[in-house]
Amino acid sequence: MTKQSKIFTSIASALALTASVVAWADEQDFSSMQMQGIEKVEVQVDLEGATQRLSKAVQFKTISNQDRSDFDEQAFKDYHQFLEESYPLVHKTLKREEVGDPRPFSLIYTWEGKDPSLPPAIFMAHQDVVPIAEESRDQWEVEPFSGDVKDGYIWGRGSLDDKNQIHAILEATEMKLKEGFQPDRTILFVFGHDEEVGGPEGAKHAADIIEQRYDKIAFVMDESAPLIPGVFPGIRENTALIGIAQKGFVSLEIAINGVGGHSSQPGDESNIVALAKAVEKVEAAQFPYKIHEAVRYQYRFMGPELAEEQQPLYKAVAYGNDDTVTDLEEKFLEAMATNQITRAMIHTTTAVTMFNAGVKDNVLPPAATAVVNFRPMPGDTPEVIIEHVRKAIGDDRITIRDISASTPATNVADPHGEGYKILEKTIRQTWGNDLIVSPFFVIGGSDSKHFQARSFAPDVYTMTAIQLESTKEFEGFHGVNERILVDEYGRSIGFFYQLMDNLDKL
Repeated sequence: MTKQSKIFTSIASALALTASVVAWADEQDFSSMQMQGIEKVEVQVDLEGATQRLSKAVQFKTISNQDRSDFDEQAFKDYHQFLEESYPLVHKTLKREEVGDPRPFSLIYTWEGKDPSLPPAIFMAHQDVVPIAEESRDQWEVEPFSGDVKDGYIWGRGSLDDKNQIHAILEATEMKLKEGFQPDRTILFVFGHDEEVGGPEGAKHAADIIEQRYDKIAFVMDESAPLIPGVFPGIRENTALIGIAQKGFVSLEIAINGVGGHSSQPGDESNIVALAKAVEKVEAAQFPYKIHEAVRYQYRFMGPELAEEQQPLYKAVAYGNDDTVTDLEEKFLEAMATNQITRAMIHTTTAVTMFNAGVKDNVLPPAATAVVNFRPMPGDTPEVIIEHVRKAIGDDRITIRDISASTPATNVADPHGEGYKILEKTIRQTWGNDLIVSPFFVIGGSDSKHFQARSFAPDVYTMTAIQLESTKEFEGFHGVNERILVDEYGRSIGFFYQLMDNLDKL
């Protein structure tokens, strides 16, 4: 067979496979996956007291700085003491452990269940918050760590990410204990202290401990996306997204070490310029687009709720085959690539986050360093990424090293499993039926990745159980004017209160 004949044969085979995939997809069911007829449940909460407790919690500056030597141990100690004073029944009934290596500031609470043979459930949240950029302070309407309660909101760093979830869990537990409730299965709370820098000291250590104690975990819930209306193009309705998989995390230091000198005698190319060129090449060498299994699940659940003329496109994605890409899937990838959030769901992302060089205006720096952060898709290991970067730069003067507590992309939780169904039911009991619930692929990461990457805890789900008014409020995540609505915080407490009941049916 000639080379040309082989090419035509390959094209014909690919077209035949594409046609068969399209035909198969056309035959599949694409009806709505949304639960129907769930009755809303109103949970009575001490909202005034709960609000004051969260307001006070925000005032503890439990900051995770990139420089891990810059760590305020006293802030965490004081916060732990505050938790003990605020939730006396929790601390009387549940076993609390302070864990972490080398700093033991993460918390594991164990609430023993009535049936020790049942695999436990885990609720997660994190104590630490990101620092406040000095240049942004004048943009805040309140002091960032004031915990102000005004205009119907609780304000401050950590009110949304993520102390609201810690306190909603503990408020619900305190309520349950007052009623004499004991869960059927053991429930563990894991509250990390370094989630904002990847969780290598806290959640990873907690996962090691828990894996030694239990053969299997039945259910894990951690933070990610809150309930937001209009979060995806084409969907105006309120949306509750349940994360079923997370991308990985890799940070590389890219550096050059050479000869410095006096600025009056510059060479042909300074170290800063050489490194800048290298970083520019890395940013230009974007990873290819592909459709992750979690994205296929997302559009199987979300697609039927979109405009009817768009449904063939989303059906093709939902039932696509990873061995080929149909024309409709190509259109889907093109559309996803036009939006910053959705583009991140279809490839390993590359983000230049730090650049350091120079100490004085008349000195040529002998070294320059940059940090590039990658959020990998499955298969893009640190080794694959380093080789990709090395080829893109093509300069032997540049060194590349992994400086992160790298984690791979996680397993995919079952969106048809009982854990997912219990979450959807609890969402609808709390916020009603006038919303879309869908699995989704988490483009960031949370502490639960340290569980989700292990076989003993396969079904890990992530969501932040708080309703936001609009995508504008979402900007408070790591941004300015972080805040949540007081009334919605009450519903968040009710969500966990109801979830504890529903877990008994898992």
